[in-house]
Amino acid sequence: MAYATALVRNPAATYRQIDAVGRTATADGAGLVQLLYDDLVAALRAAAWAAEHGKLAIKSERVTRATAILFALEAGLDFVKGGEVSRTLSTLYAGARARIVDASIGQDPRPFRDVAGQLEEIGHAWREASGASAAAA
Repeated sequence: MAYATALVRNPAATYRQIDAVGRTATADGAGLVQLLYDDLVAALRAAAWAAEHGKLAIKSERVTRATAILFALEAGLDFVKGGEVSRTLSTLYAGARARIVDASIGQDPRPFRDVAGQLEEIGHAWREASGASAAAA
């Protein structure tokens, strides 16, 4: 009964959770990284919107989500196999987290949008690279 009550209370959130579980259940490693980038960019854009509209609870929730994803991406780096690329991504993720946390204090949406744009570019490059290696296999 608790599940049905939660579904009625916020059906959109329930749908997003079910959708995320379904997408992650069938994704390989590269697909999971792509899903994380997509979710990260969406969280940052939502944080920007919330900052613009004074929705502090939403901004806080999305900032928390974005920083958690950045930690997950960094935790998944293989510094032995990835070498310099892994070190560069680690530095990028740490810098992005710092900018997000700093921006969370104020109401300026620009830092969230800037970081989202940068990470979206990396996400696109990741998608292309993983698509090219899948095609070669």
